Amino acid sequence: MTIWRPDPASIRRPAYLSLAEQFSRAIHDGRLPGGTRLPPHRKLADELKLSVQTVSRAYEELIRRGLISGEIGRGSFVLTHGKEPDPPYLPERLGEVIDLSILKPVCEPMHLEKMKEALAWLAKELPASSALSFRPNVVFPRHRAVAADWLKLCGLDASPLNINLTNGATSGMTVALMSAAPPGSTVATEAIGHHTLVPLATYLGFNLNGLPIDEDGLVPEALDEACSETDIRAVFVQPSVINPTATLMSDKRRAEIAAVARKHDIAIVENDVLGPLVEGRAPPLAAYAPERTFYVTSFTKIVVPGLRIGYLVAPDRYVASVANRHLVSNWMATPMVAEIASKWVTDGTALDLVHWQRKALKRRLAIAAEMLSGVSYLSNHDSLHVWLPLPGGRTEEDFVSQARLQGVAIAPGSSFRISDDPWQPAVRISLGSTTEGELRAGLGAIARLLLADPEPVLLAI
Repeated sequence: MTIWRPDPASIRRPAYLSLAEQFSRAIHDGRLPGGTRLPPHRKLADELKLSVQTVSRAYEELIRRGLISGEIGRGSFVLTHGKEPDPPYLPERLGEVIDLSILKPVCEPMHLEKMKEALAWLAKELPASSALSFRPNVVFPRHRAVAADWLKLCGLDASPLNINLTNGATSGMTVALMSAAPPGSTVATEAIGHHTLVPLATYLGFNLNGLPIDEDGLVPEALDEACSETDIRAVFVQPSVINPTATLMSDKRRAEIAAVARKHDIAIVENDVLGPLVEGRAPPLAAYAPERTFYVTSFTKIVVPGLRIGYLVAPDRYVASVANRHLVSNWMATPMVAEIASKWVTDGTALDLVHWQRKALKRRLAIAAEMLSGVSYLSNHDSLHVWLPLPGGRTEEDFVSQARLQGVAIAPGSSFRISDDPWQPAVRISLGSTTEGELRAGLGAIARLLLADPEPVLLAI
């Protein structure tokens, strides 16, 4: 079998970087599979009529990118990487599929008009600092004060000095975990949790410990035991309905989780992206243990998806580390989006859209109750989704595939699985990602699949 070789005619200056790019493309498209031994530096230099130093620099660049390893006495080898986890949702809408896989708020033409109006306002009122400054401390003091007002609606009293503006919740939780969990440490979380945690743990180098949950969320005794037996540095929780099982954690349970965290001196990372959308909830965990809780919230799930801005509240002792890690990973949130968010918080538009969203979700939940009548599922009065355990020995893979054959996309529950404990197959169904008519049709197709006898998916030829 002939091993791929770089094309010397395609090498451009700087030669080492051009050579590294050729190798990189060959590795990514499979021409150089994992485990392949690369030619020795001198041999490849002679073949390509390059200096040994140029080849060595190219190999060093590939090592820096995590594509190859250099082993003294053995040579250089292409690294074997595990398959990247697939997202639980469709990355893009395909054909006539009714997409109930991606978690979105309900959106109507009114939302687009609101954004157009905001952009027109921004064109007239854009401050110079938002367009011209590189310094977050110059751009955002006013926005942090507005953020503190919004956080009060979330049940949290925070100082503007502890608030960082982020490009949404994912950015916020990433920075929080970078600050709370150094490489090699362990983060505890719900056994059924956030779908990005597993790949994020791999990228940032920390370990995950999925802990038991019940109808009230994370079990505090399990967290206590894990902290006693393992070097847990932080616990990541989603206490207010956004978790896959749509659980709303009680006041008592939140206090218990905070007490365990304080007992073992671990950090809490709280993902609360629904914020004030959820009525009748207890205060955030950050209100129970402000000295150790990173609190993350955002607007994309409750106002407009395009308003990609969020707030990360850091405990006093982590303020500097959060600021530094946000700088190196994002530099700063997008100032022009922050301007729109601050305007909408100040003039009441954001809260009006939250109230609108709550009413729209109540209609969607009523449709789910009608179409899934007789089916056991989990939801909450303000949830964007339902969690549907699969009965009758059905497998997630077959059920999700059968739904796709019926023109409906849903998210497999295993995408949210953190623990290796025994597992009941389930699916997550988004309620806000399409029209009410399509939602009704999609849920009807799912209900019919549940009533039918399980069938393996056969390839159509």
